[in-house]
Amino acid sequence: MKNTSTRDKLIDSGAQLISQQGYNATGINAVLKTCGVPKGSFYHYFSSKEDFGLAVIERFATTYDEMLVALLEDSHTPPLERLRRYFAAGREQMLECDHATGCLIGNLGQELSGQSDTFRDALNLVFQRWEQCFVRCLQDAQMRGDIATHTTPEALASFILTGWEGAILRAKTLKSVEPMEHFEKILFQQVLVSSS
Repeated sequence: MKNTSTRDKLIDSGAQLISQQGYNATGINAVLKTCGVPKGSFYHYFSSKEDFGLAVIERFATTYDEMLVALLEDSHTPPLERLRRYFAAGREQMLECDHATGCLIGNLGQELSGQSDTFRDALNLVFQRWEQCFVRCLQDAQMRGDIATHTTPEALASFILTGWEGAILRAKTLKSVEPMEHFEKILFQQVLVSSS
């Protein structure tokens, strides 16, 4: 049986390096050096750098999925408050990394979508999973009458995810969470409004 802790160590180190410098600029040797694993071990777990990159994406996405579900599907909290908590957590993460890393999936989407159909498809599936979490939260908000029903939850979820990813990118370039705050303010004041 393979030692999963070594595999996990490789993925964790790779995710950290890729978050900081991108996929193309992250060499396998740098990952091995960071976690102190011999080269042979890498190819024991991954058939290629692409295979490794896909494992990094899936690990990050799975962890993020769990956070999304915890925040957006908490039935004890009103739906719009769930959304506010999600945005607050995002701003907090941006401050913790000093605006350096942002969203790994968003970063890789910008870097790799034009280079590899395999990566583009994998990243798109992650975004689709995330959108579904927003859809369920927005459906709850519409059922409660908290927001108008003239726009479908699917369209709103796509708008939120796209806008939030853009706000994260701007926050990185400005070294400020201000774009994230602006997005949230306009979203709640002008988009997610009740029909009454």
